[in-house]
Amino acid sequence: MASVIGNIGQFDENEEQWSSYTERFEYFLQANAIEDAKIVPTFLSVMGARTFTLLRSLIQPTKPGEKTYAEIVAVLSTHFSPKPCGKKGHVERACRGKQKSAKQKFNRVPCTLKKKKSVHKVQSNCKEYADDTDSSLEEVPLKILAMEGDSKGYWVTPVIEGESVRMEIDTGAAVSIVSDTVYRKTFRHVCLKPTKMVLKTYTGERVAIKGVMDVEVELNGHSATLPLYVVKGNYPVLLGREWLETMKLDWPMVRMVSKENTGLSVVLEKHAEVFKDGLGTMKDITAKLDIKPGSKPKCCKVRSVPYAIRAKVETALKELVTSGVIVPVSNSDWATPIVPVLKMDGSIRICGDFKVTVNPVLSADQYPLPLIDDLFAGLAGGQRFSKIDLSQAYLQMKVDETSKELLTIVTHKGLFRYQHLPFGVTSAPSLFQQAMDQVLSGLAGVQCYLDDILVTGKTEAEHLSNLDSTLQRLKQYGLRVRKDKCEFFKQSVEYLGHQVINADGLHKAPSKVRAILEAPTPQNTSQLQSFIGFLNYYGRFINGLATLLRPLHQLLCSNQSWEWTQQCETTFQEAKKALVKSGVLTHFNPNLPLQLACDASPYGVGAVISHIMPSGEERPIAFASRTLNKSESKYAQIEREALGIIFGVRKFHQYLYGRPFILLTDHRPLTTILGPHTGIPSLAASRMQRWALLLSAHTYEIRYRKAELHANADGLSRLPLPVTCLESKQKDIFYFEQVKMAPVTSTQVRRCTRTEPILSEVMEMVKDGHVPKDTTNLKPYLARKNELSIHSGCLLWGQRVIIPPTLRKPVLQQLHVGHCGMVRMKELARSYFWWPGLDGDIEGKARSCTSCQKVRNEPQLAPLHPWDWPETPWQRVHVDFAGPVEGKMLLIVMDAHSKWPKVAVMHSTTAEKTAVKLGEMFSHFGYPEQLISDNGPQFTSHEFAVFLQQCGIQHIKSAPYHPATNGLAESLKDVTRTREPATAP
Repeated sequence: MASVIGNIGQFDENEEQWSSYTERFEYFLQANAIEDAKIVPTFLSVMGARTFTLLRSLIQPTKPGEKTYAEIVAVLSTHFSPKPCGKKGHVERACRGKQKSAKQKFNRVPCTLKKKKSVHKVQSNCKEYADDTDSSLEEVPLKILAMEGDSKGYWVTPVIEGESVRMEIDTGAAVSIVSDTVYRKTFRHVCLKPTKMVLKTYTGERVAIKGVMDVEVELNGHSATLPLYVVKGNYPVLLGREWLETMKLDWPMVRMVSKENTGLSVVLEKHAEVFKDGLGTMKDITAKLDIKPGSKPKCCKVRSVPYAIRAKVETALKELVTSGVIVPVSNSDWATPIVPVLKMDGSIRICGDFKVTVNPVLSADQYPLPLIDDLFAGLAGGQRFSKIDLSQAYLQMKVDETSKELLTIVTHKGLFRYQHLPFGVTSAPSLFQQAMDQVLSGLAGVQCYLDDILVTGKTEAEHLSNLDSTLQRLKQYGLRVRKDKCEFFKQSVEYLGHQVINADGLHKAPSKVRAILEAPTPQNTSQLQSFIGFLNYYGRFINGLATLLRPLHQLLCSNQSWEWTQQCETTFQEAKKALVKSGVLTHFNPNLPLQLACDASPYGVGAVISHIMPSGEERPIAFASRTLNKSESKYAQIEREALGIIFGVRKFHQYLYGRPFILLTDHRPLTTILGPHTGIPSLAASRMQRWALLLSAHTYEIRYRKAELHANADGLSRLPLPVTCLESKQKDIFYFEQVKMAPVTSTQVRRCTRTEPILSEVMEMVKDGHVPKDTTNLKPYLARKNELSIHSGCLLWGQRVIIPPTLRKPVLQQLHVGHCGMVRMKELARSYFWWPGLDGDIEGKARSCTSCQKVRNEPQLAPLHPWDWPETPWQRVHVDFAGPVEGKMLLIVMDAHSKWPKVAVMHSTTAEKTAVKLGEMFSHFGYPEQLISDNGPQFTSHEFAVFLQQCGIQHIKSAPYHPATNGLAESLKDVTRTREPATAP
């Protein structure tokens, strides 16, 4: 029986379109040469039971087998892809008027909302949502858009859970909905509840509901808690009648905004070039780097690149060369090593470690970054705001010819020189700010802070005009913008830690104190102690703090059992409000020193940014905290502490970037690993390298502070907000993915690591940061303590997997395949794995291999030890035979002191004749003290030994196969060979 080529599978409308499925089926027919008579039976067999049942219901009473293939495709195409009838929100087969129009620009699929007894299950700890609507089966229309272009409906932007969300007003919709994409991006922290509601289209398709959530909504001065339904799929955000009955709209403003959106679309389409993908290049402005007088060039050696990522590094270098960011060069006085950083998609980002070469000798650029008060003064009177984010900001700026040599990087493929300003150069913020001020000079209603541009206007027309002028100026200078990160015509935007609100001007962002006001209730004495320590840290700003906290102090008494009463909860809430109202918070002042304190607990991270006042006291500017997600909670202790630092730096980026600040941590190893003048650690885990690279763009001084003095950040980390970072998709160990048919898998390594006593102890040490008392077996790991990490349940040293003892034999066996030698085996091992004594195990494996020993090179010769210089002539003589010469042998004797040669013709070379001839020579010159010879039979015979003994001469024989011992005699033999007459052939 012939085999079938390919696998068409059943049709699933959630995975592909009907047109795509039929196209694949036609290719399947061609590949298997199916006859025309069998096309319909084959089609009905593979489409699946669900699609077959639907087809039967659509063509009743006719049977599917009585239809042609073209008729079946046409019937199902009409069902799955309905044609628009011309009325807004209608489709042809569901339209009562049956009116058709070819001018319809988008498809709206009307749906029905029904009450159903079955509950759509949602993974949540919340109670089921209680719906008060009528339980009858009356259909309520709910329009869900299938967009093909921008909608020209009416739009509003309410503030939902503190976030501005653009929604389309739909008076035909009973409820308000958002897609699960919007939920994951904006409302992930809100509890999602199950619901009995079922959404179905007029044509019978079901719209999957993920759940419903209660959200705080603010619009036009009104606020309320309203239900918001979350549906699966890429659907628009709709504001339905349920919200319209509670939230009063300003309809004149809504209609005006609708008109303005049309104008906005025109402006954005006009400047579509600015939003194109790819790297822009700033015209007419270049970055010039100045170094301190007397600075000497620094040329670092290339850092080795693991074999597992070498190909990806080379690909990344080629892409940078192709885009014109770097060019290859043959020589340079400056050379900065690179750090290849793994991105989440598995590709490589090439970064220069400039903090070990150029940054220490750069002259600080004195161009000032704009003051916040000046920025907001330029935005006064604005009604709405647009925020523009430049794409790859610094890389759009070219470097002056005189400065390019400073930005040379050294790689295993040679030297490359940056043509554009790279990330990580300390002068970059001032240089880029100066360039952007020049680009946007003279534009009204525009303010810029580094790569963030804010545009406004006193009227909507003026706003559009200012936005048009700004985009035109950016296009004129060749700059590119990331449209997905831009915001247009917003009632309020958070900018530099503040909120710009059209009616009230400048306000402090609620997020600055949210970490305090929404801190969760302590669940144990440890968390309560951290909270009290946090309050005591700022206790001098709170009047009567001791009296206020008395109920909480009583709970910490040793004889008091843990019982969180209503009085404790009241005290807890009052204490938080007292701190916020105490006046401890201060406004940001660019003229005062900045300090960032960060800390991490096993389940959260916290950060406090503060000013050091002229009096020396510390005044906080803002607080921040969040809960660790599942993956982050498994980080090693040192990685959690580093994550706390990165969380604080990212959270307060607008305050810190371009300004020097003090970074405080209670984890001493990080002061070295993340030090401002320490090279990015090549043996650290990938995430630590990424974080060190992020910090390299900042000017900071990192300091260690004891845990008992670090109560402000510690308290936030132990009572974090119930907000987690989106959890990235977990991947296997990266280097394991690069090896095909590996002898062991990450699952095996994880299982054996847990069961191996020493490695399981090391795992606990890495996770908790506590060194056990007995460290006898942990010395190899303690020496690398700050470079160990955990990934997918496996221990890593840097980026090398630590192999448990039970798996080392197959790994060594695989490493030795091909008999590549111990040097090559060590090179490969250092790119993938490690264990204590690995080098010795590799050497033992190579030495024990018979095949390797047969083909190995001869061992290196030992250095020659010269003979001692004889003090008198004829003290030591060297003898040997040369020849035959003209049928006779020559007895060669050479004095080691005078180099006097003596040659005798020998008709016989027996021991007796040799002794007689040497006796004749000794009768002329006397007996020597030592005689040196090889191991010839005449010299090793008993007769010759007796002769030398009678003469009182010490006989020294050369080592076998080492004629160099008797080098004087050998050299005279060479002379006799060169003097030997040539014979005719």
